[in-house]
Amino acid sequence: MTTCAQTGAIPFRERTIMATIVRVRQAGGVEQFEVAHITLPAPGRGEILLRQSAIGVNFIDIYQRSGLYPLPPAGVPGVEGMGVVSAVGPDVTTLKPGDRVAYAGAPVGAYASERILPAWRAVPVPPGMPDAVAATALARGLTAHMLMNRVYPVAAGTTLLVHAAAGGLGHLLTRWGKQRGAWVIGTAGSEDKARIARDAGADHVIIGRNADFAAAVAELTAGRGVDVAYDGIGGSTLARTFGCVRPFGVVASIGQAAGAIAPVSVEDLGPRRSLCLARPSVMAYMNERATYETAAREVMAATAAGLAPLLGRGFALTEAAAAQAALEAGATTGCLYLLA
Repeated sequence: MTTCAQTGAIPFRERTIMATIVRVRQAGGVEQFEVAHITLPAPGRGEILLRQSAIGVNFIDIYQRSGLYPLPPAGVPGVEGMGVVSAVGPDVTTLKPGDRVAYAGAPVGAYASERILPAWRAVPVPPGMPDAVAATALARGLTAHMLMNRVYPVAAGTTLLVHAAAGGLGHLLTRWGKQRGAWVIGTAGSEDKARIARDAGADHVIIGRNADFAAAVAELTAGRGVDVAYDGIGGSTLARTFGCVRPFGVVASIGQAAGAIAPVSVEDLGPRRSLCLARPSVMAYMNERATYETAAREVMAATAAGLAPLLGRGFALTEAAAAQAALEAGATTGCLYLLA
């Protein structure tokens, strides 16, 4: 056997591993981003070193940057990405250097060219799947998995209201809902976005940022309301969404892209309306290791089978500020991603 001493090669654990990162100086706007270069340790027990190719950009990243979900000082945002395994810790046997993997969840820190990651987070990427697809599949896919399995089981005949149905998550919820035989009503801010939602399978799309979607839903459902509504818009939209759901139906509040949500009174939910309000966390869902290991593989298989996310625009890693600004402004469709 040839040894490092014989070849003059430097053992991996003695090499200097440099990474480019995008970190947040302090909570605030995109001007708080800065590009830095850091040295990484070799992976420890249960860890891998990942050379990233693509990184998903999600609203949760914006919440991390703004301070809604606080990061540590000079913290690096981001919860999903994909790349090639560069090295494994001493007790990692399920992965090897050269494997293509994707991941989502904690620890945050995806805005980086290289990173250390718990090995159990890594999900094999099927051959031929583009990097950008793999990098954006899991966070939204696991959110859809959580919403359609645990929050409210979606099956044939279920009626759904999907806000922002042309966005990355909304588009995926629409496709998954139709694949399960649901009847889907979407909302969209423009005719162009409505066309994307229809292409995803939406049965009806309510167009306009100021549209009276509650009245439209009442008309479309003959006054019954939908079984479950998904609202990632927040602001004043959540309160208006309560008027769209049938008695004993579910409203799932999954974000606040339009701003903070006003306090909700229990009287807003019942007894007259008899609604269930869910505020589920996909991070909590992904932190259940057994759930994550099963659901992530199911999501990756569904992605490979054709239920892939709608890809939006790609940005260089160092353009993370521009990517988040575009997402925050609502000027995008599909899933944004960074190229490391």
